[in-house]
Amino acid sequence: MDFSLTSDQILIRDTVRQFMETEMRPIVRKYEAEKKFPAAQIKKLGELGCCGMLVPEEWGGAGTDTISYALMIEEVARVDASTAVVLSVTNSVAAVPLLKHGSEKQKKKYLHRLSRGEILGAFCLTEPAAGSDAANIQARAVRTGDHYVLNGTKIWVTNGDVAGVSVVFAKTDPNAGARGVTAFLVEPSFPGFRITGHEDKMGLRLSHSVEIVFEDCRVPAENRLGEEGQGLKIALEALDGGRVGIAAQAVGLAQGALEAATRYAKQRRTFGKPIAEYQAIQWMLADMETEIEAARALTHYAAWVRDSGSQRLGPHAARAKLYASEMANRVAYKAVQVHGSLGYSRESDVERMYRDARVLTIYEGTSEMQRMVIARDLLRGAGGR
Repeated sequence: MDFSLTSDQILIRDTVRQFMETEMRPIVRKYEAEKKFPAAQIKKLGELGCCGMLVPEEWGGAGTDTISYALMIEEVARVDASTAVVLSVTNSVAAVPLLKHGSEKQKKKYLHRLSRGEILGAFCLTEPAAGSDAANIQARAVRTGDHYVLNGTKIWVTNGDVAGVSVVFAKTDPNAGARGVTAFLVEPSFPGFRITGHEDKMGLRLSHSVEIVFEDCRVPAENRLGEEGQGLKIALEALDGGRVGIAAQAVGLAQGALEAATRYAKQRRTFGKPIAEYQAIQWMLADMETEIEAARALTHYAAWVRDSGSQRLGPHAARAKLYASEMANRVAYKAVQVHGSLGYSRESDVERMYRDARVLTIYEGTSEMQRMVIARDLLRGAGGR
């Protein structure tokens, strides 16, 4: 097996790393305190190709493989996980579903602009009474002539207040259960689209999460994504790919926390020597490094599976997302511990990383849901390989 990166992958990694160090790191703490969306920085990342990495060049994307995409997300999250999730949503659960299931007209209208970062994407699935149980969504879409009339409420919509187009899921046949869900491409300018609240979150404060109410929202029939009844399939397929991005986000956040802890351990002196010379600190750093490398390997393997199509992506994405998200929480915890009281202060980066890490085990499928996916796959195959 060859685990080395290609020259193109190294170039992407290094280019994004340089951008994040020079353009993003100096302003992250100020933006985080103000809950300010990094619009200018996202625009520049879009110009670098980071908003359409999995989209072919003919549709305005960078046309890279999924490992390159994971490397990009990792490098962004290494400095700021909020910005990483903005890009992850636009790439994985907005642009990719549009690429796979959109009509030529839909792709011409939205995909070029998404891929270049001229607009961002959002994914509207979660509702007040439907999170992990996606088939239980209550939003309704009724066909009326050449339009659908959409009614319902979506919550925790990342990018919802800044997106140019949202992939929205609603029931067109309430009696058909999971087979009654349909996907739509909805613009914020459509009549009946209304943002009704912003979440005041523990972490990821540069990334906005909003509640959207659709009240007799008129969606042109030509904006239906795929056929009626295909919505849940489109959503779950998108989430499988999205979990690779969240795993990469977790790896990047953990890498940033490890680097901060290592620097501090070399600088901080107690009893006449750097704390890095104490075995207790060394063992924490060693465990952090080992877990990060394990999570990175799982993530890159899931990315390779996505591109090769040799196996079902779902279980591999679930394993990567489960382990990487829980690993990031452990690593962030230890990074705060290495920093001592400074790690509990808003003056340190690891305090922000600790808060940002917490949601990784919750969104785009909780750890409990990932374990269900993994266990079902394991039992289906009787534990064989």
